[in-house]
Amino acid sequence: MSAWVWIATLAALVVMLAVDLLIVGRRPHEPSMREAGTWVGFYVGLALLFGVGVWVFAGGTAAGEFYTGWLTEYSLSVDNLFVFVIIMARFAVPRVFQQKVLLIGIVLALVMRGAFIAAGAALIAQFSWVFYIFGAFLVYTAITLLRQGQNDEDDFKENILIRWAKKAFPISSSFGDGKLTTTVAVTGKKLFTPMLIVMIAIGTTDLIFALDSIPAIFGITKEPYLVFTANVFALMGLRQLYFLLGGLLERLVFLNIGLAFVLAFIGVKLVLEALHTNTISFVNGGHGFHWAPEIPIWLSLLVIIGTLGIATAASLVKSSRDKKKELVGARV
Repeated sequence: MSAWVWIATLAALVVMLAVDLLIVGRRPHEPSMREAGTWVGFYVGLALLFGVGVWVFAGGTAAGEFYTGWLTEYSLSVDNLFVFVIIMARFAVPRVFQQKVLLIGIVLALVMRGAFIAAGAALIAQFSWVFYIFGAFLVYTAITLLRQGQNDEDDFKENILIRWAKKAFPISSSFGDGKLTTTVAVTGKKLFTPMLIVMIAIGTTDLIFALDSIPAIFGITKEPYLVFTANVFALMGLRQLYFLLGGLLERLVFLNIGLAFVLAFIGVKLVLEALHTNTISFVNGGHGFHWAPEIPIWLSLLVIIGTLGIATAASLVKSSRDKKKELVGARV
């Protein structure tokens, strides 16, 4: 993509973030279902419209790669929400301040993913064999997801940075007005609020999820612009989606299984592509394995949509049955 396209995209991103910051900063609140639904619909519609623009200016293949990448990153972002719920509960963040926490978390995620995308693009341009590593890492992540199941308490543990911050900084017991610092009325002493610890927890969690998501998106497209925009659109509506889904997150009991299959599928796709374009001298004399099939983007899109659809439907059916059993048991 040309420089002016990148500049225009980054300028639009800054404007969207500024609007979000203005809304949250001026009136911290817990959004209603209607407000959250409207914003989620807006961002989803914007992503679909952007894909049409990619189709017009870059062709159907590029548009297919964007849609597939966006859907993959969006589904991984929903998985992020499980951990965000744990963090909010662990640190007892008031609902009125949760929007602010999520927004700052999204900004941090965009910065980190931008850095990882730049590094990943540079590695791929220089070393095609990195696909072997990306593919193996995604398969390993898929196996880890299957092993942990839906036990999200394992997804978040206080890391060394959080424990250090708790000891190094004077932390108040109250969130105050939701800022990072507060002043004790009696002594005039300035303290950090628990918001600082929450921000560190969100930031370090974003870093871990970026390590999973970036190899996944590069398994779909090697175009840095499409990788970046797919991540942007997947993250921009995440704050509102958190409030829209609410208790529904707990009902998506098979989401980890679906995501594990998607990650394993993309991992295998990466390894097959690495075999097909092999340049490692001690593997097949540096020649590609032409028997290795190339998975087309349309098939990837169908597999991802089908897997996530089945996982969601099965989750809702199971949750509904479990709820009925609980009601029957309560009556007995």
